[in-house]
Amino acid sequence: QVQLVESGGGLVQAGGSLRLSCGASGGTFSRAAMGWFRQAPGKEREFVGAISRSGGSTYYADSVKGRFTISRDNAKNTVYLQMNSLKPEDTAVYYCAAGTTKWLGLGANDYDYWGQGTQVTVSS
Repeated sequence: QVQLVESGGGLVQAGGSLRLSCGASGGTFSRAAMGWFRQAPGKEREFVGAISRSGGSTYYADSVKGRFTISRDNAKNTVYLQMNSLKPEDTAVYYCAAGTTKWLGLGANDYDYWGQGTQVTVSS
């Protein structure tokens, strides 16, 4: 059983930056593709981005491309989401997820384990 714990959320002004972290335990981190999702109030959970098992490949939703960067440190069992040029519409609870069936997961169904989420609020 893999446990995921996100941290780094908070309140930031529009145009600012935040870096989210997601620490994993209970499994072989390097064998898991990792993804970030978010859910705003009243909206469905949406894909933000993903990183492959090795970290060599990443994929982003169009809404965050060029502003967000995903990276991972397999030695520390941690995946990161660097968020720059934040906008009020980025306000949401952000979740990290781990998947073991695909080398790069692009949808929620590709992931087996989820963190509890961390709140990101961007003020205008």
